[in-house]
Amino acid sequence: MSGYQNAMPYYGTDSQENINTLFRKVYQYMALGLILTTVVAYYVASSTDVIKYLFSSSTPLFLIAILEVGLVIWLSAGLNKMSASTALILFGVYSVLNGVLCSSVLLVYTQESVYKAFLSTAGMFGAMSIYGLYTKRDLTGLGSFLRMGLIGLLIAIVINLFLGSSRMELYISVFGIIIFLGLTVYDTYKIKNIASEMDMSDPEVTGRIAVIGALNLYLDFINIFLYLLRLFGKERN
Repeated sequence: MSGYQNAMPYYGTDSQENINTLFRKVYQYMALGLILTTVVAYYVASSTDVIKYLFSSSTPLFLIAILEVGLVIWLSAGLNKMSASTALILFGVYSVLNGVLCSSVLLVYTQESVYKAFLSTAGMFGAMSIYGLYTKRDLTGLGSFLRMGLIGLLIAIVINLFLGSSRMELYISVFGIIIFLGLTVYDTYKIKNIASEMDMSDPEVTGRIAVIGALNLYLDFINIFLYLLRLFGKERN
């Protein structure tokens, strides 16, 4: 889900300064979100009392998932009506909630698998984001293709909930990695185009766009990480 609109690129001295200004904030905010998620996930996974509360029934995790969806919708739909600081706080809250949900992977997979998946994700994400930032190709049409792929991925996930096929699970993981690597390229490209057109002299505008850009790239990173872990991760005995 995205809270910004497509824009056609125009590159000049001012636009390049805008791009640099915006991406510094985007990557800073994204890094902040990942740090919050990581810290919360490790705290939850190491707390016996919290684990018992969260996993004693499906209700707490279901409510957290609903809150996450609500926060993403709120950020995307109300971006132009809220201050940059409010948007950043909401992104921080989302990152904390996601850390609670992601704590489950620390309980299922070995630490070595988690570290390897994270480092692999960082490398793949970095390469795709750099490509999206510096490519001269017009990637506007890629967005609709990736959205169709994402819908197909969600349908496959729902179907496999009933089938429980390990082979289909493998295909879903591979397809998921491909889709979110593509989204990393596209989201980076789209942020770049917005920066090249917008007036970044207003810190409120820059801040709001940076938050929603960070959220999109954060979601791409997290999904690549989770699918890599499902594909190659070694479960605890």
